[in-house]
Formats: sequence, C-alpha cells, structure tokens
Amino acid sequence: MNHIAIYLPANANKALVMGLICKHPLLQAHNVFNNNAAIFSSEALDQFLKEEFLHGETGFDTGFNRPLHTMSSGEQKKVLLQFLLSQNPAYFIVDEVYDHLDIATQAVVLKKFESIAQTIPIIQIFHRKKEIFPFINHYFSYHNNDLIAHINLEHLLLDIKGQFQAGTDLTLPLPLTTYNIPLNPLVALMNVSVSYDGRPIVKDINWTINAGEFWQLIGPNGSGKTTILSLITGDNPKGYGQELYLFGKKKGSGETVWDIKQKIGYFNASLTQHFSRQDSIEKMIISGFNDSIGLYIKPTDQQVRLAQEWLHFIQLYPQRNKAIQFLTLAQQRMVLIARAMVKHPPLLILDEPTAGLDDASAALIITMIQQIVNQSTTTILYVSHSREEGLTPTSIFELSPSEFGATGTIVST
Repeated sequence: MNHIAIYLPANANKALVMGLICKHPLLQAHNVFNNNAAIFSSEALDQFLKEEFLHGETGFDTGFNRPLHTMSSGEQKKVLLQFLLSQNPAYFIVDEVYDHLDIATQAVVLKKFESIAQTIPIIQIFHRKKEIFPFINHYFSYHNNDLIAHINLEHLLLDIKGQFQAGTDLTLPLPLTTYNIPLNPLVALMNVSVSYDGRPIVKDINWTINAGEFWQLIGPNGSGKTTILSLITGDNPKGYGQELYLFGKKKGSGETVWDIKQKIGYFNASLTQHFSRQDSIEKMIISGFNDSIGLYIKPTDQQVRLAQEWLHFIQLYPQRNKAIQFLTLAQQRMVLIARAMVKHPPLLILDEPTAGLDDASAALIITMIQQIVNQSTTTILYVSHSREEGLTPTSIFELSPSEFGATGTIVST
C-alpha cells in the first residue's frame, strides 16, 4: 500500500496544493486516485461547524447525541473521522492531524490511521517532522507551485532544513518602567475549584508561580487549562471568594481587572482576527502598552521608540507600516509576542505559540521565547500539549481530568 507525505510550508496556498494532489503525475504513479477522497483537516471540520451554525445540523450523526460545536477538539476529530470512513473513500487526504490535540488523543488518532492504512491509501500533508505517520513510504515537498519527489525522509528533511534561520545574537529591548509588586508569590492558587451548572471543571488546584520562573501548563483537551488561565488573567468571576492571589493581592480585595492585566502580557494567535486590516504592525505593538485592540490614546515618544526597538529585535522594522496579514505566520506570531512583551510585564502567558507552524517557523518562535527567558526577568507561563526542542521550562504543571473535576500536579522536567 502506497502512503505519501507532502511537506507544506505553513504559508503555502492549500487550495493549490489540493489541486496538485488530484492531478499530479508523480502522485498518480503511486496509484492514488483522483476521485472520492476523504479530507480530514481543520478546514473540513470548520465547514461542518459552519453548516451546523447556519442550519442547525452537520448532516451526520455525531454519535454522542450532542451538537458538534459543544465537543472538545479531540471529540470533533473522532466523529469527523468516523463519518469519513462511513463514506467508503478511495483514499484519505490528512492535514493538521494533531493540531490542538493532547498527547493521549494523538495516540488514539494515530492508531486509527494505522488501521485505516492497511486498506486505504493516505496522503498526509505535514508541517512538522514529528507529525509524520510512521507508515509513510513516499515523500514529497511543495515548492514553487510544484511537488518535488524525495528518495527518503532524510533527503526531504535535509532539503527543508534551515529555510529560515533564527537570530540569537540580538539584545532584548529594555523596559520603560518597573513594577512595584511582591516578588513571591507572583500567582498563587490554594485549593481553588471551579464548577459550571453543577459540573466540576477543576478541583482543589494548588499552584504557586514565583518571579523569574518558566512554567509549562499541560493537560488533555477539556481538562480546564482555559479555566485556569482565565483565573490568572482576572477574567473569571469564579475566582472571587477563593484563595486566589494575583501579584500580592487576594482576588476581590479591591483590585480591578485592568490592574491585573497591566501586569500580564498575553499571546494567543487568534488576536490577529480582532485588529483592523488597516492597523500597522508598529501600532499593534504599541497597543500592548494599554492592552487595547487598536490605538485610542496617543502614544508617547518613548513608547514609539521602544516599539521600534522591538521591531528591530524581530527583524521586521522595514515592514513596520505593513498590516499583519501581509506577514508570514511566524512573523505574525513574533509581532504578537512583541506586543505582549513591550511593557516587560511580570508575567507573560503564551498560549500555543507554535501551533499550526512548520518546523522552520516554529524554530523562530522557540528562539524568540528562549531569548526572552534568558534576557528578561519576566515570568513565563507556556501553554502547549507538547515539548519543543530548544525550550527549557523549569517546571511543568499538569492537569488530570476526572468526574470530580481536574486536579493539578507538578511534574519533573
């Protein structure tokens, strides 16, 4: 059985790639059919979610007696795969197979595709070498609107290695101000529990984050990571009345949400969707001083100067007047991280910063994060299912779900 992997840079045009797959002679030589394909991807899942939003149903039975949008990412992908199999496809096209899935769910999905591969050809589009299915036996890369064949995986990896090089000799811009807050603990959750409508989410969480530490938060899909983050950022009202301490103050002791947010830099890739298409990346970074989406207060000369120093640091100063949609995905992520760090907050939260990137792009982000670790006093909370080569968190906090609510454990690095 022939199974094919195609390396696709994160910013490539997927529509063109799909067109090539259906007609490219190199693929046809491996007996890949050009009809009745099952497409397993985030885009395919989004189409079903859109159908459900517009018409109230997806067109297939989820098997859980629940709407698709109420399921976790792992559950959604499981029911999509089951539906696709029911269509008796001639072959599978698989893209972003592990995105936003925890380690346990990744293993389940891999086992399912290993079973499928016994009887159905699979074409896997991949961005990270660690994603490649172990049963793949033919390798291609996408370059200049064409597919290039490689004799083996090593040949493919050698070809794509070093497409981007991350600089390591740049100096982090210095802060404009310092924060008058207790150093330890920076954040403390003491027997904190959260439930919604009687359903427990997290139970008796005990977690202390001190200044200068580098934490990674992990846990299966649906284990409460988002709930924990919302408590730390002050957005979750469930923190009131509990032993939750943020920057030296107990939650509900007179601080405002904005008092808390001023001390936090927050990265999430979805932030790009909230900015105007007219906003330049320089203005986006400046907006980080006030945690605003857009500029509503005239920035000081010092703020403009510091934002420009960050643009030099991420090597995007010549593009400072461009809108973010004209940058590569890696460059967009670097701009958002610079926006989160421009005020040198005591705490920087990085929520899945390498998700959806190719290996070369992820290397840029990893290098930038490690530079912040090495050259600043900012405490970092890094949220990701997987470990990244080159990142060195000092501690890991793992959430483990149960019917009584997820519990938390500190695990060794």
